Amino acid sequence: MPRKSPSPTTQPGRAEPGKALLHPRNRHTGRYDFPTLIAGCPELAGHVILNPYGKQSIDFANPDAVRVFNRALLKQFYGIAHWDIPPGYLCPPVPGRADYLHGLADLLADENTGEIPRGTGIHALDIGTGANCIYPLIGRREYGWRFTGSDIDATALTSARTIVTANKLGKSIALRPQQHPRHVFEHLVQADDRFDVTLCNPPFHASQAEASSGSQRKWRNLGRLDPKRKLPTLNFGGQAAELWCEGGEAAFIALLADESRGVSQQVCWFSTLVSKASNVQPLQARLKKLGAQQVRVCEMSQGQKRSRFVAWSYLDHEQRATWRADRWSNRQAG
Repeated sequence: MPRKSPSPTTQPGRAEPGKALLHPRNRHTGRYDFPTLIAGCPELAGHVILNPYGKQSIDFANPDAVRVFNRALLKQFYGIAHWDIPPGYLCPPVPGRADYLHGLADLLADENTGEIPRGTGIHALDIGTGANCIYPLIGRREYGWRFTGSDIDATALTSARTIVTANKLGKSIALRPQQHPRHVFEHLVQADDRFDVTLCNPPFHASQAEASSGSQRKWRNLGRLDPKRKLPTLNFGGQAAELWCEGGEAAFIALLADESRGVSQQVCWFSTLVSKASNVQPLQARLKKLGAQQVRVCEMSQGQKRSRFVAWSYLDHEQRATWRADRWSNRQAG
């Protein structure tokens, strides 16, 4: 999708030289205003450091620092007054998660004469919402969408429910357990469900050892691997189902694609993040065999990191037009 450069009024500061820009609607483009963040979340002050460029930052190798930083960002930019997660659960960086949602909004806008459909009538299904509930929180604030978040982990769902309740978002964010851990859509999507879009951040690694090795490699690349310092095993935390599964990302997104076929008429657009570029082509080929009418690869970037999400629909052009007419015609309110 083509992206315009963000205007000076939409970016909090200038982007760092050499870094790719986030989506132009992303609230986190540019440098962070740490004094303002600390004013809203005083505990952040204890985690602020100076990076090699002499700029204020936090130690992203410290899960506690990332957790408090997320709390400050969610409060300042998204109006989330109460947010926390249990120790050891995944604490993802907010800017990249926001980019995925903005990309999905663009996808829906492409189907809607360039206008992003907004309001609680747009129903999104978040596969693996986690203890953090990040996607529903951001999506509700940015576009007013209604969300159903699912997870196989009871503790994660309890945490997400606490966040939703504390912020009085129960009317727009529902939570639903997937009680069959080896399935994604099966046993989860009910016969009367209709979702305008689904999203998923799949487990990346094939084992805990691989996940730990990945974190060590990141620290080494950042020059942070100090043999005298005891670092956490995983820089953003995470439980097994959040970070790894048998076969890794490739196996999970293959299962996601296969099971999407069974609910093909109940969802307008499916989507998933795909972290490894080498997994994109096999997924495209699989979706073609499954009968997807449209498959799109949408590129994203955050600093030096590049990622993408793949979106697909089993509905043809005429069927999607009917879906829009039936469900999006009065979606601006709410």
